[in-house]
Amino acid sequence: MTLNRAETPQRRLEARYGVTSDLLQPFWNDTIDSMLNHRSVRAYLPTSLPEGALELLVAAAQSAPTSSGLQAWSVVAVQDPERKARLASFTGGNAHILAAPLFLVWLVDLTRLRSATRLHRTEGEGLDYLESFLIGTIDAALAAQNAVVAIDSLGLGSCYIGGMRNQPQNVARELQLPPETVAVFGLTVGYPDPDVVTDVKPRLPQSAVLFHETFSQPTADDLVAYDDTMKAFQAKQSLPKVGWTASMAKRVANADALHGRAQLSEILHGLGFPLK
Repeated sequence: MTLNRAETPQRRLEARYGVTSDLLQPFWNDTIDSMLNHRSVRAYLPTSLPEGALELLVAAAQSAPTSSGLQAWSVVAVQDPERKARLASFTGGNAHILAAPLFLVWLVDLTRLRSATRLHRTEGEGLDYLESFLIGTIDAALAAQNAVVAIDSLGLGSCYIGGMRNQPQNVARELQLPPETVAVFGLTVGYPDPDVVTDVKPRLPQSAVLFHETFSQPTADDLVAYDDTMKAFQAKQSLPKVGWTASMAKRVANADALHGRAQLSEILHGLGFPLK
């Protein structure tokens, strides 16, 4: 076991769940320590990443598992300030897109697979089905998260931007995406501003997400306890104390709460995905 950080495993676990932890730590190393210490970073120093950093992060991303070797994803690296500003406007704001020296836009990309089918004179009908789109989405998420683990390990910071799905047609035009590609999320990357302190956000208790042998519904007590944990965290962050359940209920209350994404199926058809 190697651990070169100031925090102990116990304190890392308590920060992750926001309560005293009685979880055992049969294994521990710097990788697990870094992962449990992850937090979203929205304030960055105006410092560019060193040459080769982008390519190294992409190598880490490409080391993630991919379904049947399909590798149905791509990523667009955006550093131009004006393009970042336009992309930020499509998300409804997100000023940290402008502040970060690097913005990565992760794509479902079926174009390479379509080209492979043409090389072998096959129809590639399988690409027309929802399964292929789902594979691309999962592959992109796995790749991006591999990159995030690498980012954290290097002392850099990042933040996922789901707002890339608010106006996917405009994102596609800005990035000159061909049919059968779509941005599924973005990722800001840079050096965290040390003057802006961010804490680890507590997650749901394991009793609400970990089930043995068969599925079980989380208890009301689990959710109430997590509401209390989140209210304590929100108070510490000088945020409104609304807890988790009220915030999530509002987030999925109706189509308007999806910020334009309620039309995503229709939009994807327009971007060349049959989704049979």
